[in-house]
Amino acid sequence: MGVPLIQQYRVATYILGQKLRGKKRYPLVLMLEPLFRCNLACAGCGKIRHPEEVLDRRLSVDECVSVVEECGAPVVSIAGGEPLLHREMPQIVYELIKRKRFVYLCTNALLLKKHLEDYTPSPYFTLSIHLDGNRERHDALVCRQGVFDVAVDAIKAAREKGFRVTTNSTLYEGITAEEAVEFFDFVMSLGVEGITVAPGFNYERASDADVFLQRTASRQLFRKLFRLGRERKWRFNHTSLYLDFLAGNQTYQCTPWGNPTRNVFGWQRPCYLLDEERYASSFKELMEETAWDGYGTGRNAKCAHCMVHSGFEPTAVDDMLNHPLKSLRLYLRGPRTNGPMAPDLALECSASAPDSCDDGKVEYRASR
Repeated sequence: MGVPLIQQYRVATYILGQKLRGKKRYPLVLMLEPLFRCNLACAGCGKIRHPEEVLDRRLSVDECVSVVEECGAPVVSIAGGEPLLHREMPQIVYELIKRKRFVYLCTNALLLKKHLEDYTPSPYFTLSIHLDGNRERHDALVCRQGVFDVAVDAIKAAREKGFRVTTNSTLYEGITAEEAVEFFDFVMSLGVEGITVAPGFNYERASDADVFLQRTASRQLFRKLFRLGRERKWRFNHTSLYLDFLAGNQTYQCTPWGNPTRNVFGWQRPCYLLDEERYASSFKELMEETAWDGYGTGRNAKCAHCMVHSGFEPTAVDDMLNHPLKSLRLYLRGPRTNGPMAPDLALECSASAPDSCDDGKVEYRASR
């Protein structure tokens, strides 16, 4: 795992505190989107499809601080849009770090070298650089030539200045395991702290539905990827259990409240990939009045192929704390890459019977 010990300790302490207080649902990572404006038009994203009056909106420094304190999550992932287009972003980051939040600034890196001097390296601050594959694939997905090289150059510059750097990668339709292995090897050679990875999910506002993987294809891709990478020293910004889930070995239900989203409209529900219901005006309203049982694999058709970390990493974290020995074995051995896959929730759960699905891991009696 690429997460530093201080962050692991602080997050684990926070989770244990929530459990001791008997809380069933609590946030782990706040996904903060202070703007939707972006300087790219990526094939797998639809944020810039909003009208101009929405793209011109921004959350202020005070609003961002208030949102973070209202939520209470120990980790804040600042996305968008492109956060570096926000003129007050350095102040936002400064204020959140001052409050001992672990901040991940997600950026396509086109403006990063220009703005590096606006930030100070810190154990609480990580630059999360968007890279969705090798040069040819990434540039095709972001619909602009030369972006890959700019991002790689920015990663090198940030590392030289002592910043924590991770990459944020989505694997889309058409990528092979062999290509992904080569890509991960290259990313590790840049000296990044870890890789955040997930299969692409076809959410409603995405501009190109043809680039997304289906659930079975995702599992097969990750199995082969992990098999080919068995002896490599890749560092992932994930729990070993989430990686095992990607390889089809864990049957998890998503926990979307673990990574709540706050953007210029309010608190998005149920998650940043779906805006099925009206926005909540407060975090309390989001947690208490969202129809959580109506979402997830086997509960809602729109969730059928989702395996994104924002929904399933919190489930894996909870499973890790409940079964530490299982997690340790997986950490030492890596995900299983052959044999039968874990049954899919769709086998027994349906939107008409949401009570048959638990909020976390689901045990199956069905044969495999």
